[in-house]
Amino acid sequence: MNEDFWLRQTPYSDPGDLDTRGLPREPRRLAAMVRGLIIHRGEGGLLGYAVPEERLHHDAESRYVTEILRILRERGDTPLTGRRTPGGSFVGTCRDFSLLLCSLLRATGTPARPRCGFATYFADGWYEDHWVTEYRARDGRWRLADAQVHAGYDVPFDPMDVPRDAFLVAGDVWRACRQGRVDPRTCGFSAGEGLRGLWFVRGNVLRDLAALNGVELLPWDGWDPRLRKDAPLCEDDLAAADAVAAARSEDDWRRLFADPRLTVPAEITSYAPYLGDRRVTLPAR
Repeated sequence: MNEDFWLRQTPYSDPGDLDTRGLPREPRRLAAMVRGLIIHRGEGGLLGYAVPEERLHHDAESRYVTEILRILRERGDTPLTGRRTPGGSFVGTCRDFSLLLCSLLRATGTPARPRCGFATYFADGWYEDHWVTEYRARDGRWRLADAQVHAGYDVPFDPMDVPRDAFLVAGDVWRACRQGRVDPRTCGFSAGEGLRGLWFVRGNVLRDLAALNGVELLPWDGWDPRLRKDAPLCEDDLAAADAVAAARSEDDWRRLFADPRLTVPAEITSYAPYLGDRRVTLPAR
């Protein structure tokens, strides 16, 4: 994989017929724009906005950036660069912030990729399930950007350069759990009963590998019985996830994704929190 690969849109990040000529090129301004387009579905109270139940349940099921942009257009003719009220925004999750920013970065010439992992800045003593965007800065360094974080979050760092010990990609948390440095029971959803543990970390390891190979899934997508709640893991599961966590090169990511234990099949199950389980056929890669 070279830089051109990270500029290439996927079926998930492709913005369709979006006219990008009026968009900013600077990553910080694009992140601020995304922050103005999406509100996290758990932020309604923080913003003094009662999120309509239909939006709470359905918006974040939008698998593709084209769907996110369609919903935004339906909620008003305010330009993407304009200021929107909460009622004119898309109601999503961290994955949606990550994917939309990635899409706009790619469309305006900055190599980018979504990353799935865990944040330490939402709940004390907790590795919270989270997605951010990794982008190549002008100095050539890959940086982590969290477009979800705004002034209402008290974080001691620049959200456009999140420290690697504040957000950890899933493989790093997996390795720390396997080495006994992190308790898997503190990894997952701090407010979600049972949505934590080594099985959960493994799921994020597989989703992060998929995103690095252009398959940017929903956080609740699954295709393996061990991706279900509290699923026991066999030695083969552990060894395969160990290999992903040890990968350090783009060639490794591509090679591992070809492993039948680690790739994503054409048909998966979406374990949607509000809408229930359903089978989904993914676009061809």
